[in-house]
Amino acid sequence: MSLSRRQFLLANGAALALPCLPSLAGGIQGDANKPSKKLVMMYVPNGLVRRCFFPGEENGELPGFVGGFNADKTKNEVRTLNEAGIYDLELTSTMAPLAKNINDITLVTGMDRTYQNGQDVHAQGSSCYLTSISPVQAEELGMRHPNGRTLDHVIGDHVGHTTTFKTLEISCNGYKNPKESPEFDNISWYGDGKFAPSIKDPKKLYNRLFMADDYRDHVTDVTDLMLADAKTLEKKLGRDDRETFGEFMQAIRGIEKRIAKLQNNLKASHIKEPTDADLPRGEYIQLMGDLMLLALQMGITNVSTFMIGPERWDAPLSYEGVFDKPVQHHNMTHNQKGEGYKELQKIDIFHMQQYSYVISRMKEIKESDGTSMFDNSIITYGAGLGDGATHQYFDLPLIVAGKAQGQIKQGRFIKCKSGTLNSNMWLTIAQLMGLEIDQYADSTGTISELMT
Repeated sequence: MSLSRRQFLLANGAALALPCLPSLAGGIQGDANKPSKKLVMMYVPNGLVRRCFFPGEENGELPGFVGGFNADKTKNEVRTLNEAGIYDLELTSTMAPLAKNINDITLVTGMDRTYQNGQDVHAQGSSCYLTSISPVQAEELGMRHPNGRTLDHVIGDHVGHTTTFKTLEISCNGYKNPKESPEFDNISWYGDGKFAPSIKDPKKLYNRLFMADDYRDHVTDVTDLMLADAKTLEKKLGRDDRETFGEFMQAIRGIEKRIAKLQNNLKASHIKEPTDADLPRGEYIQLMGDLMLLALQMGITNVSTFMIGPERWDAPLSYEGVFDKPVQHHNMTHNQKGEGYKELQKIDIFHMQQYSYVISRMKEIKESDGTSMFDNSIITYGAGLGDGATHQYFDLPLIVAGKAQGQIKQGRFIKCKSGTLNSNMWLTIAQLMGLEIDQYADSTGTISELMT
């Protein structure tokens, strides 16, 4: 079949299909004055030092190491039973870096995640954290647990149709050589056994988000040539076709403007293309955070997962300003007795400083209507293990920041009834992000106390 010049524009080896319907030009403009809601889910590996993070546990018993796969055997021994209610938020020593943001965060405790005996506890900690299927549901569907489409993708399917990427997956994994399977280094999954690979290298993240210079120049050149070619074609069209064609070309010009805006924003930002040099750990995490925030600011994505580090990997990392030499985070979680917990808490505080950095930066970024990015966002911070020594999957730590366009009441401490499933929180967040659903995974309801 031959295709006429009426159906394609050709330029510099590229072909651009012409429209059949005016609606082809839609979806580019959007409501410029209404910022999109944004979701960032930050994950910390290997649990936390409970007595330094959870209010009221400062003098709690220090946990001894519990190995093996059966984390359930410690559940009745170490579980802290919550008396459900809403309390004033008082920052514990680990949460101290959030002091300037105390009125913008809410601590939530008492939540459990579903767990499958016989599978590695660390692998489940990360890979099951945001899963959309429980072990029982997986068995009913004939699927291996952990599996299923995670919360970020479920939400991205709803809010990502106007962005370049529905979701963005980031992991601040500073290890150069692979040591573990994907379950340890990814909290985002497309579906049954299909993990969404997290980007670990700042240079690769930069190029994926903002296009390498040579490719960006090529797109601009091709667009210029096609626009020039289109002017000649337009003279040969009838009135109705000219109207359709005009709407189509308006969309192409919209792409031009978006590329120009991207370039201008990059020039105006303090983000430069990263080099291949190794960075100190805090600088590395904050650079990845800045790249993520710039992607949110430019409308490249509205949903991002952000792993501060991978689960378990037994290799030393340097924490500048914290330790004089590299340390093994995972190994330290197994040695909390005596003074061991004090050294481990230094890493928890270091990670909390990175969360505080992201929150503070989001408050500084202004949106199209004059509000801040923080005003339009939800930013969670949590772990898939309640404690790295006992490997418990219950009493999980979680902080929720952001205003979600006035839908979240902040500055509180919410104690959920012990045994509340974390899927209830994920359902709550899905609803806050605009999804009209009443069930997520094995959820039994929402955390209504979080909402205004």
